Amino acid sequence: MSTSRIDEILNHLYELQKDLEAEVDKILSEKRATFQYTLEKGKVRFEESIKALHIAQQTGVWQYIKTSELKHIVVSPIIYSLIFPILFVDICVTIYQKICFPVYGIPDIKRKNYFIFDRQQLAYLNIIEKINCTYCSYAGGVFSYVSEVIARTEQYWCPIKHAKRGLSQHYREEKFVDFGDAETYNARLKALRKNWSDLDKEY
Repeated sequence: MSTSRIDEILNHLYELQKDLEAEVDKILSEKRATFQYTLEKGKVRFEESIKALHIAQQTGVWQYIKTSELKHIVVSPIIYSLIFPILFVDICVTIYQKICFPVYGIPDIKRKNYFIFDRQQLAYLNIIEKINCTYCSYAGGVFSYVSEVIARTEQYWCPIKHAKRGLSQHYREEKFVDFGDAETYNARLKALRKNWSDLDKEY
């Protein structure tokens, strides 16, 4: 398959992604009407009657603990202990990006765009469930953010496609030079290090 054909497919995928986002926004709008809530500056606002219904459906903390499976209680310290390495990675990657990206000329990544904390606004969740949801949102956000930092770093330092396609290849790899193509790599490396024009298409 030629490079031009790949670019054509990628552009088509981008257009399909925009169509998908439009459909998702439409569905979310319908869901907001169904479950009677609105978004105001990132904050969820439920109708008072719905909020009261949610509170009535909340499982109390003691009941939640009492009905929890023993295996979940036993391993909970392990999953929560991971907050320390995750936080450490978040801090280290952020420091790296803030110091090195300006030196390399890589566009800054807005870290806040990768974190969504809204589940704790659901009144039918008790405090334990809200803490769990906050933890999951933070951990997922960190790794999405780190993945983007790695993708841009890889484009700058080693923009070479792998010989074997993996399951978790990032979207920027499609710009990279083919594996084994030494001539193109040497010819295009400097240009690839400055090729960030597509970032206005980020999704």
